[in-house]
Amino acid sequence: MPSPTEPQHPAPLAGIRVVDLSKILAGPYVTMSLADLGADVIKVEHPDGGDATRQWGPPFNGPDSAYYLAANRNKRSVTLDLKSPAGQEAAHRLIADADIVVENFRPGSSLQEVFRYDRLSERYPRLVVLHISAFGETGPLRGEPGYDMVAQAAAGLMSLTGEPEGPPVKAGYAMGDLGAALFGTIGVVSALVERARTGAGQYLTTSLYESQLALHVNWATSFFATGETPARLGSGHPSLVPYQAYPASDGYFVIAVGSDALWQRLCALLDRPDLAADPRFRANRDRVVHREQLNAELERTLRGDTVENWCALLTAGGVPVTPIRTLDEVYGSEQTAALGMVQKVEHPVVGMLEQVAFPVSFRGERPSVRTAPPMLGQHNCEVLAELGYDAEAIERLTGPRPGPAAQDG
Repeated sequence: MPSPTEPQHPAPLAGIRVVDLSKILAGPYVTMSLADLGADVIKVEHPDGGDATRQWGPPFNGPDSAYYLAANRNKRSVTLDLKSPAGQEAAHRLIADADIVVENFRPGSSLQEVFRYDRLSERYPRLVVLHISAFGETGPLRGEPGYDMVAQAAAGLMSLTGEPEGPPVKAGYAMGDLGAALFGTIGVVSALVERARTGAGQYLTTSLYESQLALHVNWATSFFATGETPARLGSGHPSLVPYQAYPASDGYFVIAVGSDALWQRLCALLDRPDLAADPRFRANRDRVVHREQLNAELERTLRGDTVENWCALLTAGGVPVTPIRTLDEVYGSEQTAALGMVQKVEHPVVGMLEQVAFPVSFRGERPSVRTAPPMLGQHNCEVLAELGYDAEAIERLTGPRPGPAAQDG
């Protein structure tokens, strides 16, 4: 797996400073994305244990969980008790020099009150603040806390996921958290562009719930058009057939037919001219209506050979197809390696640590993984000295200096 190379151009967000007051996944994923793009991100954590995801394991890699290590690279960690006057003063020193603050304080909490945007904006008018919540700023659920699966359930994703006769299933990824993170990142970068034009910062909000509604896309518009509540389709597509996983003799693979021309080609490759000629299946709208009958016919044919053979045949014939790969196959594949999507970085305890890189390249260069996810308080001395604190004040503020493994790097 390739290691990151030195970039030939400044990173897009070089010179931008972010104060990360968030925890768990949605907020930290926003700030990691900004850090990947070159921003200086300072992660503020409570001295007693820090971000809760540090303990979300097993698996662990060194002192922290794999979960924490997934969303916190390229940041510096500072430990402050934000409920104490001294901690709040230090946080304000950080914010005074920052462009962006990201937080997901619980609605109605004391910290949300202390760091209210109207107060921050009076002192720092150019500041961009992103607040991420579970259900948004208004409405009857605005004060409710929520985790990713709560959002997946409340916003309908689980009702659309799973086999038709099976129970609701959550998505394999944390789509509630990650959806909010992606929209939040877009919002922050857009606010920076607007600030360059107007000189003013602003308050941005998004939520796990809102992001899920935005990602419904065709599901929602179909519901608006028909008034019918969509049903679970397993791996099937609501508007295209065949477009799902099918069983071969030794496993499953995916066929994706997005046009009637591809359908005709598939029938020829499968040696099923009868399906191409059947009026129930001739056009996509007919195939959607007769989904069950068509899938039964296709399964009868496809069970007659292996995944490898079907994929080779259909790929050569120009029909989109792929085996359903497991993560060991994905990260061992030539395609993943060629893209440079896995980078290695030195961690002070575990040695070389693999990370999935940022998925956008700029001028042909992928943003680099510069530093490992920080250990708790790893950069206390470095960052607080930058703010003007001397060694004695830093120790009073954060406690004893971390051990050698966790000192400033």
